[in-house]
Amino acid sequence: MTDARSLTNIRMMKAKEKRETINILGIETSCDETAAAVVADGRVVKSSIVASQTKLHEKYGGVVPEIASRAHIEKIYPVITEAMEQAGVGKDDIDAIAVANQPGLTIALIIGVTAAKTLSLTWDKPLIAINHLHAHLQSAMLDERNLQHRQVSCGLPAVALIVSGGHTCLYDYHSPLEPRLLGSTIDDAAGEAFDKVANILRLPYPGGPSIEEIAKNGNLNAIKFPRSMLGRDSLDFSFSGIKTAVLYYCRGQDMKGEDKVDSMSEQEIADIAASFQAAIIDVLVKKTQRAAKKIDAKTILLGGGVAANSHLRDALQKMCDNTIPPEKLLVAPKQYCTDNAVMVASLGYHKFKAKLFADLTLEPKASG
Repeated sequence: MTDARSLTNIRMMKAKEKRETINILGIETSCDETAAAVVADGRVVKSSIVASQTKLHEKYGGVVPEIASRAHIEKIYPVITEAMEQAGVGKDDIDAIAVANQPGLTIALIIGVTAAKTLSLTWDKPLIAINHLHAHLQSAMLDERNLQHRQVSCGLPAVALIVSGGHTCLYDYHSPLEPRLLGSTIDDAAGEAFDKVANILRLPYPGGPSIEEIAKNGNLNAIKFPRSMLGRDSLDFSFSGIKTAVLYYCRGQDMKGEDKVDSMSEQEIADIAASFQAAIIDVLVKKTQRAAKKIDAKTILLGGGVAANSHLRDALQKMCDNTIPPEKLLVAPKQYCTDNAVMVASLGYHKFKAKLFADLTLEPKASG
């Protein structure tokens, strides 16, 4: 049964379809970034505002959910307001509100979801629920070489690799609305392993950029850290073992030895970082190649925070250059690798066109 609000949304959408431009307001609060963006037609970025909480969580070596939630409450209204002002739009110019409602920290997600539902109700705009991971896939479709970030072509089928602090996943990608999960992490995600190893090596948080920077001066063959492949056909990931291997290397197998990190030279730490990074990237590339062969992929898509790692980008590009298929690598622009609302709004456009709307009962979900 169609209620009055649904009929209003349908009438509004029919009217908006006559416009040349569809403007989607995206909202993202899945972890420790409070973000809002306005994107036109899924590809033209009119604004992108991100309030980072890195400094708040730095001393803890990871995200503290309660601190993240309080920061979202403080920042959500100013961030949305600034995104609207930067885009030069008012509420009448917005066609729908897209919000990441899964997966993530529930206590953080609820802030963005509540804000989106409130705006949907008060502005009488359709509400669109977005899977945060699927949005990362969409970010790989934005071309940083074009000032308007117009969407680039993608040969299908494609394998999409999402590598972030909380997730490491492979998808069979046939369209923005139909990603099919092929494999995911069974324990630590790659980004989480970077953070934990950086903490072991006394490097600053977040760990990914810190390890990449110091690894530039290291020997990636100095230490043979394990590569967990989980069997010859598995497309799942496991990075807890390599994290433990680094810990044992620094503290001894029984964890009773002296922590050698404080007495290590900068070169020794660089060698550990480089060897660790090489092992992580080796697994990511081999699993991606395995998935590409399985579905005969023409394109590889790469997104998520760890997608900003230059060594990972280079390794996947080398794989594509030497393997047919895949023929092409599409990587999210670095400013859209970490959590942002551009990817949310961009995917929201495709769901808007498909009339995939949510209602005001929408709830945040920790997994998805």
